[in-house]
Amino acid sequence: MPNNLLQVIFLLMFCSGSILAQDMKVDTAMHSQILYPAGSQASFKAPAEHFTGNAHVQMLFPTTDATSFAGAYVTFEPGARSDWHIHPVGQHLVVTTGTGWTGDWQGKVRVIEQGDVIWCPPGVKHWHGASPTSSMTHLVVTGKNNGQSVQWLEKVTNEQYRINPTKDTEFKQYVNLSAKQQAIIPIATFTATGDLNQLKPALIAGLDAGLSVNEIKEILVHLYAYAGFPRSLNGIITFMAVMEERTAKGIKDEQGRESSPLPENMSKDTFGSKVLADLLNVETLPPEKGFQKFTPIIHTFLKEHLFADIFARDLLDYQSRELVTISALACMSGTEPQLRSHLHVALNVGLTESQITDWINILKAKVNAHKAERASDIFTEVKSARTKQAAE
Repeated sequence: MPNNLLQVIFLLMFCSGSILAQDMKVDTAMHSQILYPAGSQASFKAPAEHFTGNAHVQMLFPTTDATSFAGAYVTFEPGARSDWHIHPVGQHLVVTTGTGWTGDWQGKVRVIEQGDVIWCPPGVKHWHGASPTSSMTHLVVTGKNNGQSVQWLEKVTNEQYRINPTKDTEFKQYVNLSAKQQAIIPIATFTATGDLNQLKPALIAGLDAGLSVNEIKEILVHLYAYAGFPRSLNGIITFMAVMEERTAKGIKDEQGRESSPLPENMSKDTFGSKVLADLLNVETLPPEKGFQKFTPIIHTFLKEHLFADIFARDLLDYQSRELVTISALACMSGTEPQLRSHLHVALNVGLTESQITDWINILKAKVNAHKAERASDIFTEVKSARTKQAAE
């Protein structure tokens, strides 16, 4: 196959789609599946114009009339890496063999290994390749926007490549919680305690873990019901500053969808009562007592605002909202009764004991060991109470 055609195929994955010949696309009007036999697509050496060292590309499938993305295996020999680049609609990488490194413009280099999946959001300036001593192969699936799938930038210097990498164990050692769930915890705790210096890197880590901008906004909004408007607003202002800095650096984070509109003519009392019953795992709410009878308006606010206006917003599911809540309560003072209640709720909405154990361990490692120990003690009480209740 002529070298210039190989370059066209390669650029299908990594460069401007404007040079792509129309006959490279698959006719989706066909009425049967299409098989690409193993090895039937082009295989070639990645061009030195955009790579340092030896890298090889094995195409897997092209774009079609219905799908604006293509796939390929890219194998890097030891020391090989891509140039700096960004993707207008993002890229997924799946490491299939070996050990590699990937770096971002903030200077962080991560170790990536077999089985790791990397999502690079649109506009994030990055590079990826092998480690100096090991080859690495990853599957890439890259989409296009207006015919473009990549913008190539400058070479990765030896100094940038040799930055001491970190093995990203922060999301690997807590296997029962997703990376996004793990990222929620320090965001919630540092917002609730007003530790804005710690909150800033937690927000950045949340974006890197895959939380959208709107999901993080929703976390900060949810927190005002538990930590108060001042802490919530301070968190939002800190997030605004983070976004301004990232935009100035050319980082384009995933905005994410907006919350769905609330149902018209929704009865907030009915909706909130139903949500509260679901959280408590009961068919109907028990008769009002205690603070509910002493100050009825606060119970109305809880049902109609917290459990209707806020919980009806579908940017966060109930498990995520409870992670936000218990994280905040665990690190605030004098909130042990509320933490105890919400640990029951967390289990009611489907968080497992293993996930809550991971939550406690993340609190200990990233937030405050003393407060994590207190949360552990309360969780032990909760488990004991539930075991006793189940036996009755």
